[in-house]
Amino acid sequence: MRNTIEMVMGAVVLIIAAAFLWLALSITNFKPKDTITVEAVFGKIGDLKVGDDVRISGISIGSVSATRLDPVIFDAYVEMAIDPLYAIPVDSVVRISSTSLLGGSHVDVVPGNSSDMIIEGHVFYNTLDPINLADLIGKAVFTNDQTGE
Repeated sequence: MRNTIEMVMGAVVLIIAAAFLWLALSITNFKPKDTITVEAVFGKIGDLKVGDDVRISGISIGSVSATRLDPVIFDAYVEMAIDPLYAIPVDSVVRISSTSLLGGSHVDVVPGNSSDMIIEGHVFYNTLDPINLADLIGKAVFTNDQTGE
């Protein structure tokens, strides 16, 4: 009798867990989709991390899938999974932008004018590193301090 109750309770727990998983997936509209993998090379990436958005005009078109450091020249490589629905010109500029004043980053793609579009494995070299607000404030303070004011 005790084993039967434990089995029934275990089945109920599994059913509830499956229901929560189904609910979470349906709310987030999770749909595995095909993506193309491209990379961008930066001098620094700030607080960008795996899972952050890749955006064009503020609209998410993919996500950051990996980051790595070149052990020889110390460039930061950002691997991105992008929806192939979007034809992105090869001369586009890729930059890292702040998501908000409270933190967080995303990759922003500014489309170029080329008629050639990116393909799987494309590497963006035309990139802009993130702007560090603390560095800007420090530069402004020390620049004014040196003028003798």
